[in-house]
Amino acid sequence: MKILITGGAGFIGSHLAERLLEEGHQVSIIDNLSTGRLENIESIKDNGNFHYTIGSVLNRELMGKLLASVDQVYHLAAAVGVKYIIENPLLSLKTNIVGTDNVLELANKHKAKVLITSTSEIYGKSEKVPFSEDDDRLLGSTRISRWGYSDSKAIDEFMALAYFREKRLPVVIVRCFNTVGPRQTGQYGMVLPKFIKAALLDQPLIVYGSGKQTRCFADVSDVVGAFIKLMNTPECQGEIFNVGTTESISIEELAKKVKTMCGSKSRIEHMSYEEAFEEGFEDMMNRMPDLGKINQYIGYEPNYNLDAIIQRMIDYYEN
Repeated sequence: MKILITGGAGFIGSHLAERLLEEGHQVSIIDNLSTGRLENIESIKDNGNFHYTIGSVLNRELMGKLLASVDQVYHLAAAVGVKYIIENPLLSLKTNIVGTDNVLELANKHKAKVLITSTSEIYGKSEKVPFSEDDDRLLGSTRISRWGYSDSKAIDEFMALAYFREKRLPVVIVRCFNTVGPRQTGQYGMVLPKFIKAALLDQPLIVYGSGKQTRCFADVSDVVGAFIKLMNTPECQGEIFNVGTTESISIEELAKKVKTMCGSKSRIEHMSYEEAFEEGFEDMMNRMPDLGKINQYIGYEPNYNLDAIIQRMIDYYEN
């Protein structure tokens, strides 16, 4: 097939491109390199079935050309990372909403199937754990930038489902929970690569807030495999799926685990959310997906546990 990946030079997008090329598809990507990197596609850029374009999903004319002849679109392009979103609130909203609108409208015009990547941020600060796909959402004030990100991704989902219902555009929505792995950068607020890089350099590991907040980390290899199965399973059209793991750990315990596995002399230090991000910043205390639905539809089971994920990332950064 001919496949387009938006945000294809990003951390997840580049792994997805590699997997699709291995399966024999023709893969094109578009990325504006705001958070993606050309180094991520270094190993595939000379592949005869691969083509990359430096540009934005906000460029409607360019997107029209790229979507004119593809069978599938994996729409990963979005503002990512708490730090980036807080520092670029307007661009984040436009990228997520207008970019997705462009992808859906043009995909509908050219009859291409679409997978929309969404986020666990959709669930907001609800304390109902684990989160199921049809759960209610609980968000904070519009003065807090991160809730704008949550809302922008919710609008993406509403638009995708509207295209499915009104236009019969084949669409799948995937909510990712803390995807991690080789090539991920901590530059935009991702906690695990930040901890590992600091630990390898014996620098302080900075834990925000109390450190009691819990997260579940999924390996990028498991996540892109799920994307491909969901995209190619007809029963998944018009549905929303969580993807991740249910192995939960507090951020403070994660810091200790990383320090031990790296054999590091780093100190573990705490910093308030306000000092790290912005006044009034709010975080979710617990975030865990209910994976019952994705298991039912495609038999999804993660292959990597947390220790294996961390070791893979340590090996990558050491090299």
